[in-house]
Amino acid sequence: MATEGDPADFVKVLHLLVMAFSWGMQVWVSFIAGYVLLSKVSVHTFGLVQSKLFPTYFYCLLGSNTVSLAIYAVYHPRELLNWHETIQMALFFVAVIMTGLNVQWFTPAVIEHLQVMREIEQEHGLGGDIGFSTNRERYIKLREQDPKYKTHKNSFSRYHGLSTLSNLISFACTSINLIYLALHLASI
Repeated sequence: MATEGDPADFVKVLHLLVMAFSWGMQVWVSFIAGYVLLSKVSVHTFGLVQSKLFPTYFYCLLGSNTVSLAIYAVYHPRELLNWHETIQMALFFVAVIMTGLNVQWFTPAVIEHLQVMREIEQEHGLGGDIGFSTNRERYIKLREQDPKYKTHKNSFSRYHGLSTLSNLISFACTSINLIYLALHLASI
């Protein structure tokens, strides 16, 4: 049941904390952790860590985006939305959808192709190097010579690109909503 009016202080604080949690997690995972990790551990270790981290990351993000949408929807009935609130509601909804796509389809596909690629790379003595640029020529040669590897590499790249794009769209939605929230701290 939608509620109009001013939310309780607890709800305001909860909403702000959930939004801050989402945004901070997105900044850390999307822009910091991966780059630091890639420069410090082997390619296969990096892939293994990411394959364990990303499902948890996307489930936490899906939960926090859903809570943010629910809180906002309860205090902003559809019938009473102005233009700005409609945009904000749409951004919350898009963030949930984009994260849901990552949880349901993109991340599992990325991990599946990554595991097959890792096995093939290990057979050819690849994956122990730190960073992708070290043995780039050998990876290119493997892709040219092994059709199975090429198929999985292409699928991995496609799903990884879709995952990255949906994550960035979700991040943009969260950022815009957080900015709007900061500019209107008296309400949610």
